[in-house]
Amino acid sequence: MLKSFVSVMLLLTSVFAFASEQEKLTIDLNVLQKPNWSEQEKENARIVTDFVQHLMNDHDFEYILENYNSSAYVQHNRNLPDKISGLVGFLQEFVEDYPDYTYDVKHIYADGDYVIFHSHATLNREDRGNDEKGMNIIDKWRIEDGKIVEHWDSIQALDFTMRLYSLFSGGDIQNANGVF
Repeated sequence: MLKSFVSVMLLLTSVFAFASEQEKLTIDLNVLQKPNWSEQEKENARIVTDFVQHLMNDHDFEYILENYNSSAYVQHNRNLPDKISGLVGFLQEFVEDYPDYTYDVKHIYADGDYVIFHSHATLNREDRGNDEKGMNIIDKWRIEDGKIVEHWDSIQALDFTMRLYSLFSGGDIQNANGVF
């Protein structure tokens, strides 16, 4: 009887562990990459994918600061602070309020030193995959000598909650870099 109970408990524990691991959103670069990319474009896409996975989905801010904290990073989203440290500071506070925030990459485009992601960002786990919730985001990064040095984005709020959030957060200019 005890062996059966222990076996069932171990099985349930492994099922719940597997299920929670499955809920973690992972960017699959192998599926999203294009066959015509040069080796340099593949490497640039790999760099940005690693950056975005750790920043936006894993919320591993220590990893980002350790591996991507280049002083050359210029932020062109006027609502975000400049530099990687500014971006990390903003997102650390953001995920305190929205711990299930994720960034589901739908398409990746690489063109020389530029990598573009077309993504669906959601705040709540139950909204993942629902294109009427969250945000439609186009992000563009410029890579120079293997480092991410610039970022631009365009964000479309898809539902009332996100439109309201954008309205209240959209007016605070946090850097002087300009949008172009």
